[in-house]
Amino acid sequence: MNPYFPPTYRLSLTVGAHSARHIRRIVRSLLDEWDLPELTDAVELGVTELVANVVRHVPDRRCVLLVLRQLAGVRVEVTDGCPRLPSARAELGAEAEGGRGLLLLEAVVDKWGVSLAGAGGGGGGGKTVWFECGKP
Repeated sequence: MNPYFPPTYRLSLTVGAHSARHIRRIVRSLLDEWDLPELTDAVELGVTELVANVVRHVPDRRCVLLVLRQLAGVRVEVTDGCPRLPSARAELGAEAEGGRGLLLLEAVVDKWGVSLAGAGGGGGGGKTVWFECGKP
């Protein structure tokens, strides 16, 4: 593993319409340096969905991205200050323009979840949405 790319990457930012593209580039570079290029497609799709949800549903659009190298893969966390939990729509019409992101996330990652910010999380509410991808 390259010493210039430690096993944890953290970025605090305010996201906008084009942020996911830049974050995908960062994630791709990390995965290449960590010798995990086979996870690139799944991790890029996952991080795109989580960032898009911040853009759509978090009023101030601020979040913290955390990418963690694990023994057999990677974990990605996106933390924001909005307590509203993400939800996958059980029924989607053919013409629906949204609501498929978490279904796609579930299809490409090994596991995902949400944890609410507690007393140690800053006290202002909020949540962390995370996913993990392992080597095939």
